[in-house]
Amino acid sequence: MSTTVAASAVLPDASALAVLAEPIQVTPTGPWQRIRSELAEQASVVLYAHLADWLPDWLPDQTTPAPAPGPAEHGHLAPQQQGLGESGADSAELDGALPQLLGRDWQRYRGMTNQEVRARFLASRLLLKYAAGAVLQARPADIDLAYKPGGRPYLRGCDQVDISLSHTADLLVVGITRRGWIGVDAELKSRRLLGSAVERQICTPHETELISRIEDGRRNATLVKLWTLKEAYSKAIGQGLRFRFSEFGFAPGAGRMQVLRPDGTPGSGEEWSFRTWTVAGDYTVSMALFDFGFGDTADIAAQTMLDEGMVDALLREAARTEPRPAR
Repeated sequence: MSTTVAASAVLPDASALAVLAEPIQVTPTGPWQRIRSELAEQASVVLYAHLADWLPDWLPDQTTPAPAPGPAEHGHLAPQQQGLGESGADSAELDGALPQLLGRDWQRYRGMTNQEVRARFLASRLLLKYAAGAVLQARPADIDLAYKPGGRPYLRGCDQVDISLSHTADLLVVGITRRGWIGVDAELKSRRLLGSAVERQICTPHETELISRIEDGRRNATLVKLWTLKEAYSKAIGQGLRFRFSEFGFAPGAGRMQVLRPDGTPGSGEEWSFRTWTVAGDYTVSMALFDFGFGDTADIAAQTMLDEGMVDALLREAARTEPRPAR
């Protein structure tokens, strides 16, 4: 499978939002230093990974405290092309690595019976933990991944950093920002939406009119991009699928993407930015980013953001409280 990344020529114009780099492919071995550098420079970063790279047949013992990880200090999850093998999962569990790595997600993972769902859940949480550990300069096992009402993940005790997760088929996508809210979504480019019931449910009257003017061969691709933009925006504002997609829209082909009301009038300002890419040849990935306008948090290392007592309470101890309310 190709791993090339290309900025979309339809939604939106890459030159209008050149400040955000293209998505970075990541495996358990990195490139973590590059990710930290891009987050420091651009304030936001989007990562993508292939499912097989994050399905372990062996996991390191992470019960012994270690210094903040560098590029090679996150441990290694050996790629397993055939999926999550029972022997690999059992070995990792017996070593005690997975319970500590998954934290509050451990019991949820143990209760899953569908192997495909179980594998995707494990891979996506490991990717989140390793990515957050890289940018916070903390061990993946020490990252406390929690959930808001509605299921949106967040880093407990690290409000300065916002995260978003998406996965489809064999692709995993993570968005990270230190400037506000972020949402990401991924979908197969080949997914058929044109003429389906989904098309009628996701388009505003203004979008329907605009799409009718597009040549037939590009309409389905445009719908897929609109779908991922709407998913990304809904995740960023913490609404998920609770916000009907026919109540807000975008303009295909616009130089600068912004949220539009059903009649096509502007519904968002300069604080929002959007990007869409083609990733790994087969996927459409979109990002929605809201900038609070408070400037950068230059140092987001866990030890800097939290005092020593909070680090111990929030990163090293199993959380026993309910998730905080959504913003």
